[in-house]
Amino acid sequence: MPSNKSVERAFVLVQGDASKTVGFGIGGREIEGNGAYVAKAEAQSPPTLSFAAALPNKTYLVIALDLDAPFTFWSGLGPILHWIQPGLPVGETNPGRLEIDPGSPFIANYIGPAPPPLGGPHRYVFFLYEQPGSDEGENANEFDDKRRQATPKDGKTMGNGARMWASLDEWEAKLGLGEVVAMGWFRSN
Repeated sequence: MPSNKSVERAFVLVQGDASKTVGFGIGGREIEGNGAYVAKAEAQSPPTLSFAAALPNKTYLVIALDLDAPFTFWSGLGPILHWIQPGLPVGETNPGRLEIDPGSPFIANYIGPAPPPLGGPHRYVFFLYEQPGSDEGENANEFDDKRRQATPKDGKTMGNGARMWASLDEWEAKLGLGEVVAMGWFRSN
């Protein structure tokens, strides 16, 4: 089981502080609050993300994990990495909405929920970070170098083997990320 102290810290961060919660747009509906149930079929495309306290001069990055793979009672393959997407600026027309910059490729392509039959709903957790180098005057080249090293070559998608036993702590170090600024999660099966 990989080290995931950042997961524990993020759950503490959002406890009792709604301003640190990531909201989701899934299947044409807005999902606010943590722990809502979303049918597996509805969540096969990347959700839209919102963060009410998002700063307009920042760009954000999201990492999504399934904490309960393969089963809620035995997570021997988990966490499973479901998405790493940099380049999420705050929407100009909808403050608080984070928009995927089409010029910013994924680090790990999004994969939707896929818990095995007969298992309970899994927790799909989205950890939001300020992207390094998003401030004017900051050196974005260092983050871009780290992003390129972590991304599959030639625009390929990330295979399943590379997603198992994901360590949020290791991804934070690999990409030079700071602390989680917000987190949100839904359940699905």
